[in-house]
This record gives sequence, structure tokens and C-alpha cells, in this order.
Amino acid sequence: MYDDSISHLSENFIRRILEIQEAFLKQPDDVAMMVYNLSDALQKLGVDIMRAFFENIDQWLCNSPRRKDRFYIEQHTVKQLITSLGTVDFKKTLFSDKKSRSDMLYIFDQMLGLEQHQRMTPDAIANVLEEAAGTSYRKGGSRVNPIDDISLTAVKDLIHSLEFPENFVIPMQKKAVDYLYIDADEDHAHLQFQEKKGDLEISESGRKKNGVITKIIYVYEGVEPVAPKSKRHRLVGTHYFCRCTEDNNSLWDEVYAYIDAFYDLSKVKKVYLNADGGPWIKSGLSRLHGVEYVLDEFHLSKYLLKMTGHMMDTQEEARIELCNAIRSKNKEDFMDITQRHLGCTSNEKVIKRITESAQYILDNWTAAKRRLKHRDSIYGCSAEGHVYHVLSSRMSTLAMGWSKKGIAKMAQLREWKYNKRSFLELAKYQHKEDNVKKAAGAEDLVLSSHDIATTERAGRSVYEVELGKYSEAISHTWSLQTKKQLGFYLNHRIF
Repeated sequence: MYDDSISHLSENFIRRILEIQEAFLKQPDDVAMMVYNLSDALQKLGVDIMRAFFENIDQWLCNSPRRKDRFYIEQHTVKQLITSLGTVDFKKTLFSDKKSRSDMLYIFDQMLGLEQHQRMTPDAIANVLEEAAGTSYRKGGSRVNPIDDISLTAVKDLIHSLEFPENFVIPMQKKAVDYLYIDADEDHAHLQFQEKKGDLEISESGRKKNGVITKIIYVYEGVEPVAPKSKRHRLVGTHYFCRCTEDNNSLWDEVYAYIDAFYDLSKVKKVYLNADGGPWIKSGLSRLHGVEYVLDEFHLSKYLLKMTGHMMDTQEEARIELCNAIRSKNKEDFMDITQRHLGCTSNEKVIKRITESAQYILDNWTAAKRRLKHRDSIYGCSAEGHVYHVLSSRMSTLAMGWSKKGIAKMAQLREWKYNKRSFLELAKYQHKEDNVKKAAGAEDLVLSSHDIATTERAGRSVYEVELGKYSEAISHTWSLQTKKQLGFYLNHRIF
């Protein structure tokens, strides 16, 4: 039984600890080896304890009189379960319903919330997801537990099958802030295939059409120094949305739902959208009420530099003049200055660069004006840096190729990571109770104290009353093993 197993394991463990201690005393300068040996001993002990406990629970189910009334024992099999501590091999029992012998089930699996053929526990899945989100599928497979790993394909299949809960949890009370900021941008990655290998289209120039856009939107309340005297700053109250989707309306609706749930909009003076003017970003203006679009500082400076790069030693003065025109004058004044710049060169490439840059600013005229006019309440956009850290560093910087499903799931996994959500929570979400098939007619099969007493000591009389009424008598007459069974049976149902 379980208590005997624990005693046996304890004796072996203590013996191993004494061996480690003896080895350390012979070579006390090798602390690292002692740590490695202790870690290994503790890990093995944990796996052995789980094996003993699982098999003991299965034995309780087999011995239960009520189980005998409803289910037959078909066969005993060996289950391999990968946990974050190690892989546990243990015996379990296959049962069949007496009313319908064709209905087979592993009651133990259903008690643990395990789906058919599930080999990994949520804690092991959490380790894999956390590592895969940060580095690679291969390293994710090696992070499952200290001694085992799973294949790259298994990690890929796990990530492709992920289901995500809501991006945020609604708070008890809304926050009151003066300003809110939304930054948006995109990352460009590459596909290996759309649905299956070889299905990419080829353009007229002979190049594969394998580009894919991953979108990032993040909401924040402002900026603060990292430390009181630090020159470095960080965003306050940041929340991310990372998706690979063409449904822009649903994405922006989700952003608005987050803002409405977390902030008292009646107290917010302005909501600014910092972006580069991409069509999918501008579509959010019609979905988010009261939002003002602001051209991000990076792209505004980029195109002003393109317009004045040929001016040599007068570049700075030329940029200041253009900024003043954008800030306090109109489009005609801006175009007059642009024409003067065009007159300073005959190079066709320079002329094209100036013309295209000027047109970009004109297309985002109001947003550029807001950027320069309201510097007191509008912060510089950090979208370019966030694109790299949140998306590119994992999804496009190295020579990576994705499937359409893979990149969509990884984008959400990166969102989960940067929103500092629990990977264990995500792993548990994959095995919700409503996903586990229950045995029909077995929902109310509870094992009583009478069943336990009958199982432990044949012929011994036990008062068939509520547990609490005779708890003192029970504590003196029942063994520790029986008490554990009682606690188990009274708190769990055989599904």
C-alpha cells in the first residue's frame, strides 16, 4: 500500500543522501557535484512518490464496492505521464460499464482531467510553452522536465492546437487616468507554406509570395523613469495585442473592449493612437470612439530626413523650417518649401525621394501636426522597439519560416508572454472540464466510509453515519491509510 511504499522510498532516499554526504566529506571542495547529486536524488524520489500514489489510487478504485456494482475490470495497463518533475510510469485499470460492455473508460484518467492519449500534465506543458515562446520549438521540447525531452514535432503540434482564453481579465474597479495611448505597428515574416508544403504562389518575377504581416497593438497610460534618477524610461500599465489576422475590425473591437473594461472613459481627456499611417491601423479610428490619430515620431523624422538629406550643411535649418510649416502653417506653405528643395537638385532619385516623402506627410497631415503641436501630452512612439522585442526577435530576425497556423499561434503566445500571464494557466485552459468526456451515469458515484471500512477490514462493523459525528472515534480506530482513503473518497467523484 501507499504508506508502505513511502516508508520504502524514504529508506532508499535516506541511504542515498548518506552516500552523497559521504562523497562530499571525502571531496568537500566539489560543492557543485553535491548539488547535482542532491537534485537528481530529489527528482527521482518525487517521481517514485507519484508512481506509488497513482497506483494506490487506482487500487482503491478497483477495491471499491460501488465500483463493483457499476463497472467491470477489463485489464490493467501501463500509463506513461510526462510531468515537469520527470516521466512517471504507473499501472492503471481499464473499466467497462456493466450496462454496456462497449463503453470503456479509465476512471483514473478522468479523475485527473486527462484527455484520451494525453501524455503530458499541465505543468510540463507550461514549461514547453514558456521556452518555445522565448527561444525555439527544439529548446521548448528539452525544457519539459530535468531529464526528458519531447520532439520538435510534438512541440509544434502542441502549439498549433492551442486555444487561448480572453486576452484580459475584467478588473473589479476601473482606473481613472487623464490620457491613454495606443501604439500600433507590424512585423514582416516569411511563410514556408500556407496550409501544406508546396502551396505557395509564385509571382510573375518568379519569387514566392511568402510574406506575412504580424500586427502589434499595445495600450499604456504614460511613461515613467525606470528609477528615480534614471534617464531610461518605461511604459506604465502596458497591455499587448499581437495577432496575425486580416480581420482588423475584430482586433480593434477587442482593443476597445479592453480599454472600456479597464478605464473610466468619462475621466479620460484624450486617447491618442500613435502609428505610421498604415491602412489597417487607420481602420481602428472608426472602431474606437474618441481616438485621435498621431503620426509616430520615428516615421515623421524618417521622411523629413529623406526630404533634406541632399541639403548638405543646411539640413538642420531645412528640417526646422519644414517642422514649423507642419506645426503652425498649412499644406500650401509646406508645398512651397518642398518646391524650393526640389529646385536645389537635378538628381532624379533625390527628386523622387523628396516627392514621395512630401506626399506621405501630406497624406498624414493632421496626424503630423498633432505630433508637433501637442508635445506636452503626446509621448514619442516606441512601436519600432516593441516590434523587435515582442515579435521580430522570435519570429523574423533569424531566417525563420512559418506555416500560417504556426505564426498566428506564436503571435498570441508572445502576446501572452509579454502580458505576463501564467503559462500554467494557459496549459490548464487546454484541458477544461467540459473537454473531458464523462462516463454516463457515473457522475454521482461517491464512495462512502462504509465502503472504505469494508475494503480495509472484512467483517468489521462501522457506524454508517456522517463523518463529522464520529470523527474522534474514527481517528482512534482507523489506520492512517484508511483516513487518507476516506479523505479521497469524500472529496472526489468517480466520473
